[in-house]
This record gives sequence, C-alpha cells and structure tokens, in this order.
Amino acid sequence: MLLPATNALSRDVGSRAIQRISVRILPFVFLLYIVSYLDRANVAFAKLTMSRDLGFSEAVFGLGAGLFFLGYLALEIPGAIIVERWSARWWISRILITWGLCTILVGFVRTSTEFYIARSLLGAAEAGFFPGIIVYLAHWFPQEYRARALGKFVLAIPLSLLLGAPISGLLLGVNWLGLAGWRWVFIIEGLPAVLLGFATFVYLVDRPSQAKWLPAEERDWLENELARERNAKTAGARHTAWRGLRDGRAYLLAFGLCFANIGVVGFILWLPTTIQQASGLPAGPSAALSALPFLCGMIGVWICSRSSDRKSERLLHTTLPMLACGVLFGMTALPGQPFPVKLLLLSLSGGAMFAWAPSFWVLPTLTLGESAAAAAIGLINSVGNLGGFVGPFVVGRLLTDNRPFAEAVCFLSACFAVGAVLTFWGGRRSPAVAAMTLELE
Repeated sequence: MLLPATNALSRDVGSRAIQRISVRILPFVFLLYIVSYLDRANVAFAKLTMSRDLGFSEAVFGLGAGLFFLGYLALEIPGAIIVERWSARWWISRILITWGLCTILVGFVRTSTEFYIARSLLGAAEAGFFPGIIVYLAHWFPQEYRARALGKFVLAIPLSLLLGAPISGLLLGVNWLGLAGWRWVFIIEGLPAVLLGFATFVYLVDRPSQAKWLPAEERDWLENELARERNAKTAGARHTAWRGLRDGRAYLLAFGLCFANIGVVGFILWLPTTIQQASGLPAGPSAALSALPFLCGMIGVWICSRSSDRKSERLLHTTLPMLACGVLFGMTALPGQPFPVKLLLLSLSGGAMFAWAPSFWVLPTLTLGESAAAAAIGLINSVGNLGGFVGPFVVGRLLTDNRPFAEAVCFLSACFAVGAVLTFWGGRRSPAVAAMTLELE
C-alpha cells in the first residue's frame, strides 16, 4: 500500500523509520566492513616483518598486494546485480565465509607464488561485497538520507585501519606454536569474517517488506518514498542493467575512482613502512603510529557526509577532498622535513583521503533505475579496483629499481588530481547532479 504525498505526519513517521533502520542495519554492516577492509589491508602491517622473513622485494610485495584487486574483477558486476535481484543476505553471507578462510590462508604462504595465489583468491572471494552493500543500503534509505548512511558505512574504512594498526602491531611481536607474528595477523584477523558470515544470514533481511521489526506505517512510508524515487528515475525510459553498463557517466566515474584508488591503496600499503623509515622506530610502534592518519580519516568522513546531505550536494563534496588529498600527500615528498611535520601532513592527507567516498557513491544512484544503478555500481567498483592493482605494482617497481620514494609519492598525488577531474566531468554530465552543484554555487 502506498501512502499519500509527504506531509507533517508522514515526515514524523519517516523520521522514526529512518532512525529505526539506522539503529538496526548500519551498526551491523559497519562491523562487516571493518572486518572486510582490515582483511584486505592487514598485509600492509604484516609487510614490516613478512617481506624480510620470506625474502620478498618491494616489487613482489606490490604485485601480491595488488593481485587482490584483480581477483575482484570477475564477480563485481554480477555480485551487485545478485543483491539487487536475488538476495543480499545469502550473497553477503557467502562472501564473508569464503574471504575469512582465504585471509587465514595468506597466513600460511611460504613463496611468492603462494602469496600471489592466496591474494588473488582473497580478492575473488570478497568480490561483490562493497557494491552489494551500496545497493542494499539503497533499498533502505531514500536519497536525502543516503550520504549520511553511506558515510557511517564508509567510516568503517579508517576505523578498521585505526584498530588494525595497534592490533597488528601487537601480533607482529608474538611467536605462538612456532609461527611468526605476521602469520598470526592473517589467521586471527580472518576468523571474525567466518563467524559473521553465519550471523549475517540470521540477522539481515533483504527488503523493507520482509522487516517484521519495522512497524507497518513506517514500512509503508519507506516503500512509498522508494517507489516515488524509482518512478522519477525511470519515467520515459526502461533502465535495465545493460543501460547502466552503457552509460558514459558510469565510465567517467569508474576511471575517476580508479585513479583515486591508485593513490589510496598506495598510501595505505606503504604508510607503516614510510613511518618506520622516517621515525626509525621498530615495526610494532611504527604499525601503531600508522593509526593517526586513519583517525583523521574518520573525522573527515563524518564532516563531509553530513555536509553533503545538509546541502544536498554530492559532486563538490567528492572532488574537493580528492584534490586536497593530492596536494597534502604531495607535500610529504618535500625534502628535509622533521618527522612530526611529515606525520602531520600524512594525518591531514588521511583526513581528506576518505572524506569523498560517501558522496561519490551517491552519484550513480541519483539518476539510474535500480538494475541500471546496480550494474553501474558494480562496473564503477570493478574498474575502480584496477587502481588497487596499479598503485602497488607501480610503487613496488619504482622502489625495487631504487627510485626515490618521493617519486612514488608524486605519482600517487597526481593520481588523486586526475581522479578528481574525471569524477567532476562525469558528475557534471548528469543533469540531476549538475543542478544540485549549480544551486550550491
């Protein structure tokens, strides 16, 4: 049953519905993404002793770390469509259990070939999780609430690294059952994903119509709002999945994300090493100190997502933080900086590095219908994750060839700027997004 147009009473019902949904869903998917991002990025902390124990060069480490993102490619688009058309609960449960097992597997590698295979399997296992969650949240949050919902979800990225830094630092110092500490980083941090996979199947429901915990009037209000958005986006056109894959805006956003991810992944994977080299500290304290940029990242996400929803603007809230990150991170390459100054610049870079993500992921949901948006999100994330392969590969080759680390920093900084330009171009081509930006201007 669809309710009449929004009035004061329905706004009150809507407010209660969003509050109830936020409390029920967001903390759980937040926890899932904490575990997800930690399991893909914990290799950065393990590297501090893993590369030495196994004799890996920077190029070997960079290739192995980046192969995770190539493994992502196969199931990204199908995964997002599966969540849209079939079941988020089943698909996300499967993803969690298999990626947890693959994370544990990384803890037992002994050669570069085994490292490459394990990281590729981990990427394939986790493929579809992030775009699937983006699509899932679009089933529960109308457009005006979506950036804040995504902001709370994306906060899990810096928080996972904030928590993972000291935990991994402690684990690096242990030697249980004859296994080095870096192996326990993967084993212990992979177990929660397996357990949460079973919990997801029990806890999540796919659609508001299935939510017995949502009162009928709130469920009707939500279905009405989402139906109106679907009708507005699909008026005069059938937005199929194929249409989403042919939309030029999706490709501009995809390559914008690709370049931004080159910078993000390169920053994350070499941050503990950068801090260790600049400070002269041992591996454990260096890993723990890496938490500071991610703490700033949490603050940046919170501020930017709230501002984006308050002003109903997405494009500038995406591109300006990207540019700021490129400038701030590039400044760390200036010679002769004392360690506290470099740490401050790295922390400010972290604050900008994650701030753009909530607004970015609202962009493809603004004008495309459900199946088209799901396909576009899968496309954007799969192409975007190529940056996660390119960044580690290029940085690893540069460092193995004894190029100055400043060259790698400048390369990563330039990628943030290119990503901002491509994203701005793609967003301006969308009439709905451009209108919002013009109103703000």
